[in-house]
Amino acid sequence: MNARGAMGKYGEDLAARRLAEAGMTVLARNWRAGRTGEIDIVARDGDAIVVCEVKTRRGAGASAFEHPMAAITQIKARRLRSLAERWIHEHGGAPSGGVRIDVIGVLLPERGAPRLEHVRGVS
Repeated sequence: MNARGAMGKYGEDLAARRLAEAGMTVLARNWRAGRTGEIDIVARDGDAIVVCEVKTRRGAGASAFEHPMAAITQIKARRLRSLAERWIHEHGGAPSGGVRIDVIGVLLPERGAPRLEHVRGVS
């Protein structure tokens, strides 16, 4: 694994822990749908399924941190919705609480603890 991959995995580990601390159950990590793409984290939040995209950034300060919403372009949101539909189809159908797409942004500053921002329902 290269440095970028290691940083991404670290960010996903932090994000999975944050979701669990928020009372969610992580159902899958790095779920792949062939060449279509990958879902970073699939979790259950009550009766809802959460498809979570994790974006990890290294930076010196808040100005170096691209807001996680900026990572979700129209194309990326469409791909995440498609992947979510495929995951639901392969895992027993839609839950009564529906499906939500979240983004967790992870900032790894030069000094100090990582900062996480969880944005719910981006798409």
